[in-house]
Amino acid sequence: MKTVFPKDITDSMRTCILSIFWPKKDIISFFDNNGCTKNDLKNVINYEELGFSRSQIIDIVFSHLFKRSDGGIGQIRSMLQALVNWDHFDPYYFKKLKKLDESEAIRNINHLKQLQEIRDTKIKQQKENRERKEKEIYLKKNTLEQLKNQYINLYQGKDEFGKAITLQQRGYLLENFLRDLSIYESLIISDPIKLSGEQIDGTVKYDGENYILEAKWQDSLTASNALYHFAYKVDGKLYGRGLFISINGFSADSVNALVKGKSLNTILIDGADLILVVEGLFSFNEILNLKIKAAQTMGKIYIDANTMKDKV
Repeated sequence: MKTVFPKDITDSMRTCILSIFWPKKDIISFFDNNGCTKNDLKNVINYEELGFSRSQIIDIVFSHLFKRSDGGIGQIRSMLQALVNWDHFDPYYFKKLKKLDESEAIRNINHLKQLQEIRDTKIKQQKENRERKEKEIYLKKNTLEQLKNQYINLYQGKDEFGKAITLQQRGYLLENFLRDLSIYESLIISDPIKLSGEQIDGTVKYDGENYILEAKWQDSLTASNALYHFAYKVDGKLYGRGLFISINGFSADSVNALVKGKSLNTILIDGADLILVVEGLFSFNEILNLKIKAAQTMGKIYIDANTMKDKV
């Protein structure tokens, strides 16, 4: 089962997008600027010749995100943050052409803020209800809120100062995020993480075992091609174990191919899993424990931490 974002919030986000943007190309750009991949946008890129309306474009993209193995939660969370902080209303469409109403747009944004606050309160309650050992937050390098902002910025293609970054820079910043998360969770990265493009190589020690680590920020199909090579590399090591992180998830074919292989030695983590961590619903240690348990007891390598069921 996928991590599902509340429908009242996604419906409100849809209303906000329609009240903020008039040109269809601006709606497409908004999706693109918040982490939506070419695959996510493939059905609307030719909106003119297909005659799609503004609302149809939004519905089609949202529908595709909901059907992803990770539920599109990273992209949706990024768009949510962008919308609740929106303060630019293009005077050409709001004042001159009067296609849009600024007061209505502001009302819609404020309503979305209220829904987000209600959701955040529920998340906080869930977090407080979980039995977790008290952490010495002030002795940690980063707070959970800082990690959350650091991670969401990557979806928006920005650094911690809000400056636009290149794909290669995002790879380096993802490296920093995983390092900071490991420090926060008291995990040991025993080898320096080496970066090649957007690929992160290294090892992380968990429960006395060393896991080869690799992470990618690519479309699921592209990442899946690299997954086959990674699994082969892990299989060639003594008691080889691997953690493969693909922010945009994995294709069903690649997951099934690994599960049907001779041995299960690679655990799969996606961007939605990391969202659960930075929002405080699970610690990264808990995510690892649940996924390793699922692989060892049920032969599942790509599960939803909430349900322990396959994501694909």
